[in-house]
Amino acid sequence: MSINQAIKKVEERYAHQPEFVQAVKEVALTIAPLYDAHPEYEKLKIFERLVEPDRVIAFRVNWENDKGEVQVNRGWRVQFCNALGPYKGGLRFHPTVNQSVLKFLGFEQIFKNALTGLPIGGGKGGSDFDPKGKSESEIRRFCYAFMRELHHYISKDMDVPAGDIGVGGREVSYMYAMYKNLTHEYSGVLTGKGVGFGGSLMRTEATGYGAVYFLENMLKAQNESIEGKVVLVSGAGNVSLHAAEKACMLGAKVVTVSDSQGTLYDEKGLDQEKINWLKKQKDQSKPLSEYIEVYGGEWFAGQKPWHIKGDIAIPSATQNEVNEEDAKLMVDNGIKYVVEGANMPLTAEAIDHIRDNRVHYAPGKAANAGGVAVSALEMSQNSVRQYKTFEQIDERLKNIMKNIHDCAAEASETYNQTDNGYVDYMAGSNIVGFKRVADALVAYGFLN
Repeated sequence: MSINQAIKKVEERYAHQPEFVQAVKEVALTIAPLYDAHPEYEKLKIFERLVEPDRVIAFRVNWENDKGEVQVNRGWRVQFCNALGPYKGGLRFHPTVNQSVLKFLGFEQIFKNALTGLPIGGGKGGSDFDPKGKSESEIRRFCYAFMRELHHYISKDMDVPAGDIGVGGREVSYMYAMYKNLTHEYSGVLTGKGVGFGGSLMRTEATGYGAVYFLENMLKAQNESIEGKVVLVSGAGNVSLHAAEKACMLGAKVVTVSDSQGTLYDEKGLDQEKINWLKKQKDQSKPLSEYIEVYGGEWFAGQKPWHIKGDIAIPSATQNEVNEEDAKLMVDNGIKYVVEGANMPLTAEAIDHIRDNRVHYAPGKAANAGGVAVSALEMSQNSVRQYKTFEQIDERLKNIMKNIHDCAAEASETYNQTDNGYVDYMAGSNIVGFKRVADALVAYGFLN
């Protein structure tokens, strides 16, 4: 079966899962040169096997709200591929969570994790539980209830979840407490734990910092520097604010962040004091727009940042936040680099427009791999019962992101995807990630 035939089969079988189909097509269309060069992949049906998860675990989560009323949510864990190591991927608590979203995230996670060069497979999970508006006690009770069901299917050597949207250190700590209570084990089964009881330094900063480290390497490849560049960031969560923070540290001028209510624009640029204020504001679930009263700037209610002029865009809010019209605005407003801080924030049409206009584009599976890389380092620290310093982990993260960049650029060149200096990072990263997983599956035969 050819790649195009495999895509058609996925489209027919999973027409009701658009996010998953989008993720599969993006990978499939870029790995064709590699697939054609390796007949053993076709013989062993590697691609057809990879688009089907090893298993999808679905369960009900009963919990009690502060009024004593029983609530019912749905929970899932998608264990996609463990060819390179234990399943590894976050848990997302958000009302938009469904099987399609988790399958797209889990499929992307296979190749993202492979790109890190660390021994981790791909998985994802979560629930349609909405933490917004819930009390501390309600969130704690939900996390306990969620882990009561999930603990049957995870362990430090089989499946190691982490946090994602709606799941931070607080939620991971609650779930870890329940896991220990049920299993009587103190093991590295969850990452993103608090520092001092198994957690790693720099895990909070890793995804945002890593994206900017990848960006630095992109700029260097074009003989440019981040210093003085105007940066647009979307989102105001963990990834967004730490990407903004690192960009500012390196001399960039970050002028936007955003949330579901609108976009904050500060023409003067953010600095550490302003970023610390934004972190505190978001931690307290207070409106982003209150920034104007403290530091000035403009608030664009109900708008995204892409109508503002800049050099670099780092979309870091959620999947498919950037559509084709947004991509056109980016191009028209001078954006030359797009680095995905979130998972698949650009629609397929937006990606096409960006690439057609030779805007340098870093897909999420490469650019935001820093988070899972440090999660894997946390797993290693748990295994040997030792902790690394912030500086040691930061240096390791820089090296990992440079290696991902260099491998993707080399693959783009090797498979004739580089055009007159324009590096196809999407093709390159997909090829590198896919090849690492495919070669392992070939070695295993047909059992995995």
